[in-house]
Amino acid sequence: MRIVIQRVSEASVEIEGKIYGEIKKGFLLLVGIEDADTEEILEKMAAKISKLRIFEDEEGKMNLSIEQVSGSILSISQFTLYADTHKGNRPSFTLAGKPEYAKEMYLRFNHLLREKGISVEEGIFGADMKVKLINDGPVTIWLDSKEV
Repeated sequence: MRIVIQRVSEASVEIEGKIYGEIKKGFLLLVGIEDADTEEILEKMAAKISKLRIFEDEEGKMNLSIEQVSGSILSISQFTLYADTHKGNRPSFTLAGKPEYAKEMYLRFNHLLREKGISVEEGIFGADMKVKLINDGPVTIWLDSKEV
């Protein structure tokens, strides 16, 4: 599982010309799933994100979690995080999870975040989405389940 976390002051996802999900302060998550991902990996990644202290405290230090700032999450499925660009100029996506499995795991991951008390908006798996955000900081962090 690979996730790009962007700390945002606001973010939204538009599908077919309509706003489908939007948040104010929180995280925009770009979520990539592979076939090797398990429930244990989902739980580990959800726990890491819920406790990640990348919001500034009163002294300006990144010391607060999303819960501590009453933040929300906009979660977007992103199979292109598994792009393999080693050969040629056209990326291969064979490392990305098969769509049926990846969708199930993506939805389960969002559910686990909600179980931690975080408000989660999401896009539609596999849809053509237009994502808008204001990256706060900017702060962008890459999480790979193999490294967490």
